[in-house]
Formats: sequence, structure tokens, C-alpha cells
Amino acid sequence: MSQTSRGGDTAPPSTATALPTPKERRRLREALSLSEEQVAEAMGVTKATVKAWETGRSAPRGRKREAYAQLLSGAPEDVSEEPRGAAAAGKPSAAPALAPTPANVRPKAAVKRAAKPPKAPSRPEQRKKPGPEPEGAPAPAPGPEREPEPESVAGAASGPAPEPGLTPEQAFDALYGYAAPGLVHQAYLLTGRRQLSREAVEHAFRHAWEHWPEVATDADPVGWVRAVAYEYALSPWHRLRRAHRHPDAPPTEAARRALLGALLDLPAPYRRTVLLYDGLGLDLPDTAAETEASTPAAANRLLYAHAEIGRKLPELAEPEALRRRLAALVAEAPTATLPGARAVRGGSERRVRRMTRAVVGATAVLACLTALTAVTAPTRYIPEIAPGQTVNGVPVRGGPQQLGEEDVELRDRLRSQPNPGPERLIPAAE
Repeated sequence: MSQTSRGGDTAPPSTATALPTPKERRRLREALSLSEEQVAEAMGVTKATVKAWETGRSAPRGRKREAYAQLLSGAPEDVSEEPRGAAAAGKPSAAPALAPTPANVRPKAAVKRAAKPPKAPSRPEQRKKPGPEPEGAPAPAPGPEREPEPESVAGAASGPAPEPGLTPEQAFDALYGYAAPGLVHQAYLLTGRRQLSREAVEHAFRHAWEHWPEVATDADPVGWVRAVAYEYALSPWHRLRRAHRHPDAPPTEAARRALLGALLDLPAPYRRTVLLYDGLGLDLPDTAAETEASTPAAANRLLYAHAEIGRKLPELAEPEALRRRLAALVAEAPTATLPGARAVRGGSERRVRRMTRAVVGATAVLACLTALTAVTAPTRYIPEIAPGQTVNGVPVRGGPQQLGEEDVELRDRLRSQPNPGPERLIPAAE
């Protein structure tokens, strides 16, 4: 493996240093019972860098890539269902031994302590007062092991398998036709605004077409688009727009109206978490990763959301009843009318062209202004002399006055013809 020691750039990674997907990195770290601070301390980086690795915004390079891959290699393969199986039943799960740290990474005592088996999480029935999510608390399971979700809900969460031999346009059109109607319905459940939900989905797919190589190679393209649509739909800036200041008229059916009202009364992060976990059937680590929260925080959000919905709707106090109602609500046939995939792609391309032209134009104007300034700017600084002004109240300057013509003539005569004057009188003594 060829590496450069100064710049940190490496050759294309081999199979020995191949890293899992960002969601899988987070799952493996939590399977090892390691926090982001402990991994950052062991790798010699900051907590923000580890979070960027787990969200896919960046990836380690060089020796840190090898060390990170070796650190994650100690996680087991079948731990994805732990929060619902052994953890939900209150059984402690034995964490595997931590992978040996490479020589170039300084070992830390915190990582050694983190390799110990975690404590058994408490059951949701034992928590009496769910509240705001503490970031460092152990993750309680939000409910018992759930039943298999319907195929429609599971398919909406994972997405269709890509067919080989498709052009980028055909693959985008297939993804848009498959996922866009369901995402509009989900965005409506999050916001209660139909026009905003359509706008959010169109924005998400335009953004996906601008980053299509990244979306096409993603393990879950529907999840990629869903995250962008949810972020846009839940943005607080829409409150400043008159069209989206108030939600639409509620549904006429009493049960759907009550459930939608209970959802909209929750804070936006709690609403999104309960929709992903109970409505779409995502695992707790996947839900936490998509909402950019820790697994304990996501679990506490679920507990708080279940308690609030159960308080307003007593028939949905049980997590299984709420899960069935939300899954059925998400699986409903969407009725939104959306523009065609070609129109969305065309809008994305026009937006990119406009932005490119604006950037090129701004750069050209800036270059012209810089050149004009360099040509017209003076080469040296000449201070400007201020004109004199009359100042009142200043006393007259002392000293001899200027001599006139007669004064000058008298002065010259006195100098040329000195007059000794009369002889001095010498007083005589008496």
C-alpha cells in the first residue's frame, strides 16, 4: 500500500483498509460500547471528526484509515438486532474484545474501559417520567420485540434494488417514481402542510440529481433522499413564509385527525424519530443515525413521544398499538400529484446552470474591479495641504513691527553717520 507521509493522501484503498458504510460504522462502534469521545481519543482526532466519519461527510486517510478499520473489525456481525432482542428483554449483551490498537495510535485507558460489557438497559415500563434526552445515559429499549412490518412499509424504508444496465436518467426516474409519492405522504405527516411536503420532496430529488454519483452508490438511496426531504420540511425558516405559517385543514376522519394532531404537537426531532422508528420500522441505531443523535437520545425521544401520545390518545398508550396505527397510516396510498421525473431533473440542471453563471459572473466582475483598481490607484501618496482659515480670538503676535520707508532711511543714516552727542560733563568735586 503506497502512502504519502506529508499530505496524508493515499492510493485507492485496498480490501484490507476498506471501511463499511457510515451507518455501519456507527453500529459497529456502539456494538463495541464505545462513545464518540473514546474513539476520538484513541484515534488522536476530535469528536467532530468521528461524527463526520459516521455521517459520511468525510473519511479517514492513511494510517488513521488502517487504525479505524482495525478498531471496527472487533465488532460482531449479528448485533444489528440487539436493541430489540436481548436488550429489549433486559439481557446484557457481551461486547467483544477491542481490536488491538496499531503502533502509530496512542492507546488510551478510556478505550480499555469501554471494552467491558455494557449494563442491561431498563425497560420502558420502568421509566416513570420520560423527559429530555441525556446524551450520556444508557439507551433504554422503547418497546418489546416488534412484529414483522408489512412489505409496503419495509420497501418504502429500504428502497428498490438497482437494476444493472440503466443510465443515470433511467435510474433516477425509477427511484423518483418509486419513492416520491410515499415521501410526500410522510412529509405531510411531519408538517401537516401538503404544499410544503411536495416542495420538500421536489427539493430533495433536485438535490439528489445534483449529487447523483453519491446517491447511486449509496446503500440506501431512499434513505438519502428521505433525510434531505425531512430536513427541508422541518426547517424553522418556513414559519416566516405566509403560505406555510399555519397547517392545512385536518382530516375529516376523527381517528386520523386525532393521531395527526398528537404528532404535530410533538417537537420536530421527537416527531421525526417516532415516525422513522414506529412508522417506517427502522432500527433504533439507524433511526439515531438518520436524526444525527446518539442512540440513548433517540431512545429517550421515543419514550417521551410514546408517553405524550398515550396521554392524549389512551387507546394508543401501548407501543404496539401505536406502531400498528402509524405503520398503517404511513402505508396508505398517497394522493399527491407530483411533476414528472424529467421536469425535476430539468429543474435541477437549470438551477445548477444558473448558479454556475452567477458564480462566473460574480468572479468576472470581481476580476474587472480588481484590475480597474490596480490601474487607477496612485503609485505614491501625496498629502493634501488644507487651505488656511481665519481664526478669531488669537492674540496679536508680539515683536517689532515691520519698518516703513522713513524708518529704513533713518536707520541707514544713523548707521552711516554716528552722532557721538555732546561731550560728557565730568562733575567737579566741591
